[in-house]
Amino acid sequence: MVKAIRLHKAGGPKVLRFEEIEIGAPGPGEVRLRQGAIGLNFVDTYLRDGTGAYGDTGAANPLAYPAILGLEGAGVVEAVGPGVDAVALGDRVAYAALPFGAYAEQRVMPADVLVKLPSGVSEQIGAAVMLKGLTAEYLLRRCHPIKPGDTILIHAAAGGCGLLMGQWAAHIGATVIGTVSSPEKAALARSHGYHHVIDYSREDFVARVRELTKGTGVSVVYDSVGRTTFTRSLDCLARRGVMVLFGQASGPVDPVPLSALTDRGSLFLTRPGLLDYVATRAELVTAANALFDLIVRGILRVEIGQTFALKDAADAHIALEARRTYGSTLLIP
Repeated sequence: MVKAIRLHKAGGPKVLRFEEIEIGAPGPGEVRLRQGAIGLNFVDTYLRDGTGAYGDTGAANPLAYPAILGLEGAGVVEAVGPGVDAVALGDRVAYAALPFGAYAEQRVMPADVLVKLPSGVSEQIGAAVMLKGLTAEYLLRRCHPIKPGDTILIHAAAGGCGLLMGQWAAHIGATVIGTVSSPEKAALARSHGYHHVIDYSREDFVARVRELTKGTGVSVVYDSVGRTTFTRSLDCLARRGVMVLFGQASGPVDPVPLSALTDRGSLFLTRPGLLDYVATRAELVTAANALFDLIVRGILRVEIGQTFALKDAADAHIALEARRTYGSTLLIP
């Protein structure tokens, strides 16, 4: 028996229960993983409260109760089922993938969604960076590849993904503008690659972006906030700019007429999800290697803002939803 956080119905953070479960032996193509750290992500709160519909899950109501949340973690392979060649017994590995079930001390899962951690990357860093780092990789390099000289806007600049994107985009050679909600988060963003940081609680971010770009606008907006920023983000774009909506922390976006894109300069709009950019093992390994390379070389600094014991997952959810976190948040078994 091992301990896990389970929920038996949708609801607030208090539906998360610390319980004993049986996990069994790995079957064909599977491994049993002893987890050293588990990544907490905003999608976990959508699934917990029943909102459910979120691009990266690939399903509107994917949970069967009792359910275990979590898409991200890292640990050591303790048992290997038949037909596994992606990883071996004793390997340190990390993942950001379906199936759900990361909120547990141990779990059985498919081997082909695991990637090996290089010696310069700890289990805590692996669990903190996989989902957010792979998201940063596909957004900046494949969804809308940025290039030196581009000027871009990233919302939630002080979040786990935002901090990685700022450093990565600056490394590529872009001028990076970010939005945050406080002076403290502004300072954090500036220390992670952002050239200009807008505190939207004090400034009109559209007016400030137009000022910074001398009226031209940015080539791309990366928006994980959703409802409260979406329409005004369109107003930040240059002619033929790209709106990348990859999250909805403030709620889903209201329907938008296609004419809104034409009226603002023939804009492009996409709503991507990570799973479509790591759909094959080759894509996953290539993306993870690019991410780990920048971490080992010191180009990307992974900010672990706070950790909670696994048994205190409810407290972690409360802090996340209250916007009291920064960087990445981990649950420690």
